[in-house]
Amino acid sequence: MNDRKQHVIKMAHQLFIDKGFQNTSIQDILTYSGISKGTFYNYFSSKNELLIALFKSIYKNVEQARNELLIGQDPRDIGIFTKQVELQLKTNRTSKLISLFEEVLVSNDEDLKQFINRGQLRALRWIYGRFIDLFGEDKKPYLLDCSIMFMGILHHNLKFNKLAHGANTDVGQIAQYSVERMIGMVEEVSRSRDQLIQPELLERWLPNCQLPDRTFQEQLFRTILGMKKTLNPHKAQQKYTELLDFLQEELLQSKSPRKYIVESALLSLKEDSALFSSEDLQMLSQLVHTFFNQDKVTQ
Repeated sequence: MNDRKQHVIKMAHQLFIDKGFQNTSIQDILTYSGISKGTFYNYFSSKNELLIALFKSIYKNVEQARNELLIGQDPRDIGIFTKQVELQLKTNRTSKLISLFEEVLVSNDEDLKQFINRGQLRALRWIYGRFIDLFGEDKKPYLLDCSIMFMGILHHNLKFNKLAHGANTDVGQIAQYSVERMIGMVEEVSRSRDQLIQPELLERWLPNCQLPDRTFQEQLFRTILGMKKTLNPHKAQQKYTELLDFLQEELLQSKSPRKYIVESALLSLKEDSALFSSEDLQMLSQLVHTFFNQDKVTQ
């Protein structure tokens, strides 16, 4: 994403926080960000599309930060998971994400509602995947139910703590308390063998969007992060950052990863091999090769 488009998203985000999404006009965004109407429509077809771009940007930053917390750590460490949850809660608060969600959900825009609902399902899938890491495959039949309950616990603990303490709400304490309660709940549900929703339904809700292999995900993220750090922030090298972001999104988030486009992006990175170490390029190539040789990927 180019700098100017990102600037417009940032300015619009501030307006949505200050005035609300519905009360912010496109003209407000034009004036506040200092762009023309033509430039706006070159980036976005509507204000709704801009909001979706904002949500995607926030999701992407959260996912990257969560992955950074996992690098080199044991995914079974409950403390790391608690830090990931705390990070999510802090992001929600600083970006006013919940307020924006609530404003969208009471609107009549079905496309925005579907996007928000899909985002909630992706959040559920992430928690479910982390619960498998934390509690093991033997408890897997009960972990989707526990993930749903955990989302509810977090939401209501945050809501009523905010009502009680306002801006002084300690999201770290909420994360810690909620995770500790969930540990006992997982054990109790697993012992009783109670099940409301079969985990297989998650694949129906999010078709062709399987949980990525944890080892592969960590190796890919570590490699791409290392390659980004070697780049100069000068605009001339921005395209390489965008290529690396694309590769990560295509391999980890796309419903149907496009092998020929991924290989084309990889080739573009290799053409300027002086920017990266040969070890990083070789590891990235190997990861791409491994990914597209898994049976689960449709080429």
